[in-house]
Amino acid sequence: MGTRIENKIMIDAPLDLVWRMTNDVESWVTLFEEYASVEILGRAQDTVTFRLTTVPDEQGNVWTWVSERRTNRQAGTADARRTETGPFQHMNIHWSYQEVGSGTEMTWCQEFAMKLGAGRTDEAMADYLNGRTRVQM
Repeated sequence: MGTRIENKIMIDAPLDLVWRMTNDVESWVTLFEEYASVEILGRAQDTVTFRLTTVPDEQGNVWTWVSERRTNRQAGTADARRTETGPFQHMNIHWSYQEVGSGTEMTWCQEFAMKLGAGRTDEAMADYLNGRTRVQM
């Protein structure tokens, strides 16, 4: 069990460009303001395993975790799951991309549950993630 949140955005750019930019994990430190570093740990076909480290948050906390991301260009989806979960019991993210006119609708669905003692409830993390996700999108 856990919490599920969903955020969507319309991007005034062609699907191929949005797909390439958002699935180039190495560039996430310049694409998304919250990441300080990314380390690629492995690649196999359409799957990349990587470690992300955040910039310090408002309280000075730095978070790091390992994720496995599998892309399916034909379906226009990317699925990620944290394999080192940090404060989460689990965290799974489903990205979907759909061409709409000359733009792209991108959707992020995040499913997660917090560990006991993580310092945030599922509801508090949902509020935090909804705010941060909208900024990052």
